[in-house]
Amino acid sequence: MSIEKTNWIDSQTMHSRRGWLQRSGCGFGWLGLQAMLAQSAMGPIALADGLGDRLQNPLAPREPHFPARAKRVVWIFVNGGPSHVDTWDYKPGLEKADGKSIKEFDSSFSDTTGFFRNAVGNLMKSPFAFTPRGKCGKMVSSIFPNLGEHVDKMAFIHSGYTESNNHSPALFAINTGMARMGFPCVGSWVAYGLGSETQDLPAFLVMSDPKGRGLPKGHAANWSAGFLPGVYQGTYLKPTGDAIENLKPPVSLTTRIQRQQLDALAELNQMHLQSHATEGELAARIESFELAFRMQSKAPETLDLADEPEHIHKLYGIGDPKCDHFARQCLMTRRFLERGVRFVQIYSGGMENERSWDGHVDIAGNHQQFADETDRPVAGLLADLEQRGMLEDTLVIWCGEFGRLPIAQLGGKPGRDHNPHCFTAWLAGGGVQGGTTYGASDEVGYKAAVDRVHLNDLHATILHLLGLDHQRLTYPYNGRNFRLTDVAGEVIHKIVA
Repeated sequence: MSIEKTNWIDSQTMHSRRGWLQRSGCGFGWLGLQAMLAQSAMGPIALADGLGDRLQNPLAPREPHFPARAKRVVWIFVNGGPSHVDTWDYKPGLEKADGKSIKEFDSSFSDTTGFFRNAVGNLMKSPFAFTPRGKCGKMVSSIFPNLGEHVDKMAFIHSGYTESNNHSPALFAINTGMARMGFPCVGSWVAYGLGSETQDLPAFLVMSDPKGRGLPKGHAANWSAGFLPGVYQGTYLKPTGDAIENLKPPVSLTTRIQRQQLDALAELNQMHLQSHATEGELAARIESFELAFRMQSKAPETLDLADEPEHIHKLYGIGDPKCDHFARQCLMTRRFLERGVRFVQIYSGGMENERSWDGHVDIAGNHQQFADETDRPVAGLLADLEQRGMLEDTLVIWCGEFGRLPIAQLGGKPGRDHNPHCFTAWLAGGGVQGGTTYGASDEVGYKAAVDRVHLNDLHATILHLLGLDHQRLTYPYNGRNFRLTDVAGEVIHKIVA
């Protein structure tokens, strides 16, 4: 079908964009090409830090509220609930109390604290040895021989706590600030607040476990934009096959036909936006089409690791059967970051129990396996970012949805149940004071005891390092202004450099 540029675009056509697409044979993926025409026709648009300006170009880069320490974020999401007392929170008191009842240390302990109320044993020391690492002398579990080399870059939070002892609501809470579905996640809030430094790739990317273990509980709701415009949701990269579907254009679409379609679509979209200037979802939908087209050339090149030198492959652990899959994801992360992607979240582990860091049955075997998969790749990412001068403005986070109890879970081999009362997180780069520790758990690692950090405080601190005031980053919805931290949250200034 031959398409003339403007003489057939009338009011009747404007009322049926879908009908035009059906008649012309144009696929939705090709709507994206009109971005180049629109940009060349209208020229650059100056954007302020306001909701109205976001409607014109939702992903345009925006200035932070104040000078930022970090420009981008990597969240190594330790899915399933890593045990703080077996990883980073050394507890000599737990070793001394091995075999005793936890009620000797905290009489308020209830058998409903964990997920399995009928499987409560006595205190159990860590099966792993801890040794001092780095100039700061941080005690680190033996499962992290490589990450232990980077403790002087890390700020440890040993007093984190949340409300839920169940994976799904706890995942929603750590990701969105709310223990239920329907709210924007951290990556979406960051993309909404700062936009993107690239117009050829998504602002927010998500990768999951590629070894057939499934997605984390709650699936895509963990990287949802919630009530924010859909353009801010995480773009999920498939762990096997084509990472992003439908990137390759059909062979039958020639350059001449494509140009004719683009000329017509650019005018259609511009006319429609002029009469619907306040429709945020419309602008977001059009931008998603535009982005899909631009990604067709940029994403495949970014995903291709073949041009990386051998020493970089070795640094990350590519080729090592224990960690090859995660090593590739970490190296892809660095490549996405240096091309302007704002936020990347990588999930280690899939569904519950032995398919994630959910060591109910065998804490030693479970945590050793997943540490073997992640230790070298994450250490390689930190080293690579540092040698490229990127770590100073890249915030790296290591954290899961909750911690684990210091007691043994009865049945089978010694494992540990969920613990919402205490977890450990570490942050590195991006304005963080390395080699420091904030807060503390009690003597045996049951509860956050000193300088308690709620997940709202963690979120407020992440936004602060990005130059965003968590109280000012809001979105109007259902009659009120929502924010990531709801009505709480305090920045942890003591870990900021």
